Amino acid sequence: MSTPNPNPSTAANPAATQANKNKIRRNLKTRHLSMIAIGGSIGTGLFMASGSAIHMAGPGGALVAYAAIGLMVYFLMTSLGEMATHLPVSGSFSTYAAKFVDPSLGYALGWNYWFSWVITVAVDISISALVITYWEPMRFMPPWGWSLLFFGLIVLLNLLSVEAFGESEYWFSLVKVVTVVVFLGVGMLTIFGILGGDYVGLANFTVGDAPFLGNGFSGSFLTMLGVFLIAGFSFQGTELIGITAGESENPKESIPKAVKQVFWRILIFYILSIFVIGLLIPYTSPELLGAENVSEIAKSPFTLVFERAGLAMAAAVMNAVILTSILSAGNSGMYASVRMLYAMGKSGMAYKSFRKVNRFGVPVRSVLATAVVVLLLFLIEIFNDHAYEYILAASSLTGFISWLGIAISHYRFRRAYIAQGFDLKDLDYRAKWFPFGPLIALVLCVLVILGQDTQLVMHGDVDWERIVVTYMGLPVFFGFYLYHKLRYRTHLIPLEEVDLGDEEDEDEEDE
Repeated sequence: MSTPNPNPSTAANPAATQANKNKIRRNLKTRHLSMIAIGGSIGTGLFMASGSAIHMAGPGGALVAYAAIGLMVYFLMTSLGEMATHLPVSGSFSTYAAKFVDPSLGYALGWNYWFSWVITVAVDISISALVITYWEPMRFMPPWGWSLLFFGLIVLLNLLSVEAFGESEYWFSLVKVVTVVVFLGVGMLTIFGILGGDYVGLANFTVGDAPFLGNGFSGSFLTMLGVFLIAGFSFQGTELIGITAGESENPKESIPKAVKQVFWRILIFYILSIFVIGLLIPYTSPELLGAENVSEIAKSPFTLVFERAGLAMAAAVMNAVILTSILSAGNSGMYASVRMLYAMGKSGMAYKSFRKVNRFGVPVRSVLATAVVVLLLFLIEIFNDHAYEYILAASSLTGFISWLGIAISHYRFRRAYIAQGFDLKDLDYRAKWFPFGPLIALVLCVLVILGQDTQLVMHGDVDWERIVVTYMGLPVFFGFYLYHKLRYRTHLIPLEEVDLGDEEDEDEEDE
């Protein structure tokens, strides 16, 4: 049994130094991880879907839903932070599940996560063409041409060194962060009548039957559950902190710092944004219903608030920000899927050739294999919408399933750590509120997964096709799990046998 936190030096070991040349490089700086942590979950979920969340449950209900899911995400990230600081690997929660719970669970989480991000990248490059053709001069090229151009850019960034990914994500995230900060500033000035005319105050929070909170708490539980779902999808991507841990320059410093920022980014960027939108736009306004996809950028709640403040070209500016967010999501998705495939190649869950890296520490074969699959899915989307609908549905629950895996893995990690006689004080970063944090996250994840489509429950008629499309992600995940379980006859690892040591990378050949 290896002991936790060994730190052997390779300075005087030529063989180890040569081996390190054939591995991924720990070149992501603290500022990269911090900005990825801040901007990782800021995207179309906030810029577009927040309006429909407020319309569904009122400003009070939306605040409660986002706060509840935000608290769950914070607990999950502290759990992930504890494991990632102790064991910083690219496989993240797939590796943790395989080491701390059951290899079959790690296999299913890894392939399901890779599959989900591959589909996400295909969707992002498709949507990016729709966004850029908002500007009429950009229509000189067909949408598929723009999609391929953006895809080529994303692949190029992932073929370069990890610094290229970190630097590109740093600036992508900075654009989103600046946009939200400016929005909050403009919104507050508008609320107090400094911009846009009259003083607004709390008037829009008193619309409806319930005092102060409007319809916030008078809606049904199913309505609130629907907003939980919107909030959950908005926060997905935060687990990228764990994926980047494997290439962090100083994981024991940068990961805890990034995790601590999760709480503040949720409070500042989401809760305050929902608050400002709820104050400035009545939740009964039909305008909030329109902002459900990027083709209706003019109805984004952010656009509406900027226009109310009298800012010209608000829609064009927000369209540029949305484009940045989509390219950022595609870039992050490509990175996450490639690193997951690389990690599975190392652990034997995928072909071992996927673990090979070039002299710059880039797993080129994993990049090219992932790119080919993304391109195939993009072509399917173009030529067969019905088939693509089912492919997309198969990955719809992956984020929540991954979060479940994080909660379960951390629970097992902490219990094994204590069972093997180690002192919790020796951990470089310790998650707070154990075991309540992982358990609360687990319960909320299960609740959101089961309540994926509240309309199915609210209507008496059973729509089997809709049920299949909604919950297809579950049988796909269990399919991966059962395949590995039946083939390798794995079992739940006893706490005393859990390997708590640092990952020992195998030597890899230069390409």
